Amino acid sequence: MGTENTPPGATPPKLLDQVRDKIRVKHYSIRTETQYLQWIKRFILFHGKRHPKDMDAVEVEAFLTHLAVAGSVSSSTQNQALSALLFLYREVLGINVPWMATMVRAKKSQRLPVVLTRAEVGLVLERMEGGYGLMARLLYGTGMRLME
Repeated sequence: MGTENTPPGATPPKLLDQVRDKIRVKHYSIRTETQYLQWIKRFILFHGKRHPKDMDAVEVEAFLTHLAVAGSVSSSTQNQALSALLFLYREVLGINVPWMATMVRAKKSQRLPVVLTRAEVGLVLERMEGGYGLMARLLYGTGMRLME
């Protein structure tokens, strides 16, 4: 007796393989895939390799609290971990998790990013030479990101 996508007699795919497959079907970025898999692994290991379907809000909150207190992670990092767990429960395990929707998300810091003026960027680009200088000018001039 197999699961919905597994033929009878065949071994169902491992949990992380199911997560990877679901992420790829939904066309998430490779960076998102890598991070979600990492957070799900950490969650499972944090709780002694228990299967996520055997855990609920108490374990999720304990993990997120551990990240904030012991791990000293930023609010955006903690929220990314929560998003990975939401994806796992909703999309992969097909478990309705109303308790996760009411879970308090970490608040973002009020720190403003440091932005260089056009003149400052010009000074930096002037000092860059060779291939790195060319790459920096192209990235800045086109507005592209490094991974693009």
